[in-house]
Amino acid sequence: MAETIRAASPADVQAIAALNRAAFGGEDEVGIVERLRLDGLVAVELVAEEDGAISGHILLSWLPTMMDGRAVKALALAPMAVQPGRQKQGIGGWLIAAALDKARAVGAQAVVVLGHPDYYPRFGFSAALARPLASPFSGEAFMALELVPGALAGAQGSVSYPSAFGL
Repeated sequence: MAETIRAASPADVQAIAALNRAAFGGEDEVGIVERLRLDGLVAVELVAEEDGAISGHILLSWLPTMMDGRAVKALALAPMAVQPGRQKQGIGGWLIAAALDKARAVGAQAVVVLGHPDYYPRFGFSAALARPLASPFSGEAFMALELVPGALAGAQGSVSYPSAFGL
């Protein structure tokens, strides 16, 4: 594997936008990334690069979260993209593992994702853990992961997605 996982830089902005367009087939994720950057909410942003070309991207942003009246330092994992021709080669998994390490380093206690229920549980994400969180999302695709054991323990909580997500 000649893939390198590194922090995204301002020089990567156009390549990241092109990657998100290719992976998601539109502008929605491009806009989310731009707005999260402008609003100063990016906690972790990484790219996978091979031979100078960006093959993957992941962004984690601060997500106001409460559980039983206490604040939880949580992040939203969105978006994550891999070049269509490079998918199912492990790049996404490498990005997630590296991003979760960085999330711990910036003091995050939990990560929330809306994603494929067959994919994210292999990294420890759980729909059951997210169930007590009031959110615009629900069901098996809405999942959470505790980076600090017990961070999401409680009866009732909520997440407040920033306006950058357009919800």
